[in-house]
Amino acid sequence: LEDTVRPDAPEILEYFRSQGVELKVISGDNPATVAAVAERAGIPDAANWIDARTLPPDDDPEFGEIVERTRVFGRVTPHQKRAMVRSLHAHEHVVAMTGDGVNDVLALKDSDMGIAMGAGSAATRAVAQLVLLDNKFATLPTVLDEGRRVINNIERVSNLFFTKATYAVLLTLMVGITGSPVPFLPRQLTLIGTFSIGIPGLFLALAANHALVRPGVLPRVLRFSLPAGIVAGLGAHVAYEVARADDAMTIEVARTIATVTLLIAGLVVLVVISRPLRPWKVALAAGMGLGYAVVMWLDPLRDYFQLEYLERDEWLIVGSVSFVTGLLIVVAPTLVERWWPLDGEA
Repeated sequence: LEDTVRPDAPEILEYFRSQGVELKVISGDNPATVAAVAERAGIPDAANWIDARTLPPDDDPEFGEIVERTRVFGRVTPHQKRAMVRSLHAHEHVVAMTGDGVNDVLALKDSDMGIAMGAGSAATRAVAQLVLLDNKFATLPTVLDEGRRVINNIERVSNLFFTKATYAVLLTLMVGITGSPVPFLPRQLTLIGTFSIGIPGLFLALAANHALVRPGVLPRVLRFSLPAGIVAGLGAHVAYEVARADDAMTIEVARTIATVTLLIAGLVVLVVISRPLRPWKVALAAGMGLGYAVVMWLDPLRDYFQLEYLERDEWLIVGSVSFVTGLLIVVAPTLVERWWPLDGEA
């Protein structure tokens, strides 16, 4: 008689090992039997198993040390399973657990991610955060990839929206302090938001992104978006004030210069947060720039957004300010990273 190992189990377990997931097997069965099956499934160091009946009380520090270094446990009671989950939490691990029996309920409930099989008991399905209806362990890598895609893309798109919020607040303050006319009309802000945030954000939110999730999402977003937004807002305001200082330029021309400058800064932000660059990401940024060029080229669209056709001197202001602004957007977040290192980066 022998236990049957699922054909895809070794491959799936190896995948999780390659992703930095530490694998442990805890079972109520005979530890020698559990170790033999675990070894066939590809669990490393399965031969050094522990009989849970020999474990010290769960409030003993040695209990946590044993749980930390051991991979395979047999004769584990339901309360010991829960104690092991709590011990791993105490050692700052994020714990996911799979189980299908009533004796797994306590540990599943205390895990960060409780995973139950569809054919398991009703109790485990009730407390689990995820139920595998097809009873296939091979589904989990897809679940992991989907979770990473959501979290990583939320971070990436948040950079766009936080940058927009930063330069919007900054421009509002500067207009209030200087008493200058507002540099943008509402429809011009709509144009900027559409081509530098709205449409790109849709594509970036749905893109595949299976990179390892790192803690500290909000600090990283703030560390990028605050300097990038400040630089973009300052660049647009400087271009606007330079144009207004020239008596030959109307307020409409000055607003057009500010709009073009801020849009270019937004496209630079888009390229920076899209790294590592892929052909489709480059095409996305180029398409947004082309879309704005079409608006400037076609008279009906240009008139609708109340933009003016720019002459050479006016394009010179846009080009010079945009070059400095774009360079600072690329460099500023790197400088801030040195001043504000996160855990593991120092």
